Amino acid sequence: MEIKNFEIRSEFAGIDFGSKRLEERFKKTMENLAKEPEKSIWLASGNRSEAKAAYRMLSNEKLNDEEILCQTVESTNRRISESCCKIILAVQDTMLVSYDGHEKTAGIGWISDKTLGVNVHSCVAVTPEGLSLGLLSQTSWTREIRSDTSASKDKKKERPIEEKESYRWLETMESSSKKLSSDVKLIHICDRDGDMYELFEKAEKTGQSFVIRVVQNRVTVEGTKMLDEVKKSNPIGSMDIKIPRNSHKNQREREVALSIRAKTFEVKKPYHRRNDKHLSNIVRMSVVCVSEDTPSDGIEPIEWLLATNENIVMSEDAVKIAEYYVQRWKIERFHYVMKSGCQIEKIQQRSVDKIITVLLMYSIISIKILNMTYLARISPELPCNIIFGEDEWKILYCTANKTQIPPSEPYTIAEAVIYAAKLAGWGGSKSDGSPGLKVIWLGLSKLNFLLDSYLFLPK
Repeated sequence: MEIKNFEIRSEFAGIDFGSKRLEERFKKTMENLAKEPEKSIWLASGNRSEAKAAYRMLSNEKLNDEEILCQTVESTNRRISESCCKIILAVQDTMLVSYDGHEKTAGIGWISDKTLGVNVHSCVAVTPEGLSLGLLSQTSWTREIRSDTSASKDKKKERPIEEKESYRWLETMESSSKKLSSDVKLIHICDRDGDMYELFEKAEKTGQSFVIRVVQNRVTVEGTKMLDEVKKSNPIGSMDIKIPRNSHKNQREREVALSIRAKTFEVKKPYHRRNDKHLSNIVRMSVVCVSEDTPSDGIEPIEWLLATNENIVMSEDAVKIAEYYVQRWKIERFHYVMKSGCQIEKIQQRSVDKIITVLLMYSIISIKILNMTYLARISPELPCNIIFGEDEWKILYCTANKTQIPPSEPYTIAEAVIYAAKLAGWGGSKSDGSPGLKVIWLGLSKLNFLLDSYLFLPK
């Protein structure tokens, strides 16, 4: 797998706002934000004139979200092509971004009954090994009303999917596959919010693949319930995976042994969709059950029920489906970087439209941080100069190792990540584990501060 540098200027080399000056300002602002993503636009800009220029850029009517997204998707597809991967996972999910207390922001609406904010639905391209290559799609919106009380629960179920917010999952499936090379297979990965008959049927009609965690115990043509059937079947294989640390539950990263079961079904159209003539009456899918049979004390055992239209012939096929779903965690990490690293819930703009623009900009920066972190884990032997310039990797080495003598040749990217983590205070003991996203972005932020100072030091 060939990897190319994820660099801001090459990301937007072809961007066209109809103004060269605006295009240059956009690239410069993106570079400033990428250096110190945890800071506000004002502080990340470095000085008053740069900050004012960034805010003027955001108020410019020619600044176009569609053009920004189009350019970053083109760059994502280029990286997919350069990676030579024949299978790419299109991982999608929705992030709720709270802007409570921003009642005066023009156009702000609701993300829940009690909270003002913006919903951001993203689709990230991830290799089967777990490397994030970029955005494939992103849509953002806010609700005008707190909640819809105009119809009963049953009436809401009967509404056409096009009238529901959940339609975003189908739209994203369609939009993320556009412009993709025909020799690349896209497999759509969704959590339980993607468990919709309409999505399964759309994938079947359009020849697309999916792996979706399901909760609906759907009725088969034989009159049985598919989840009940697969759970009581005999295991066909097993796998070991590493579960990331869960800080909310105070659980450390752990190795887990999982049993795998699988069965293929023909599933009937839901009863509440019985009058929908456009929907097929039957959809064929397999269900892979991944379960932790001997959980640790005090920890909720893992159980994933994964629907897929990929062929399940041997136990290795079912294991592969589970491995694909494990990579869904990358979009959770993406959301984590957005909220904790880029501090997106502190964005201050006068309108929700401008907030959405800034959210898109930080999304691209967050992917860059993810890309570097997991590249070091997947291909640790790669030279660090695919990401860092010469001044950067030399200063990083000298500062982390407290020496004035830099190496003559670039070291590995795995070493670069360790050095960046050290700048942020990471100790490197066994109990610390591998450097995580937070410590890496803090280290990179400190490195950028050092680089800015280095320019003014006597040589």
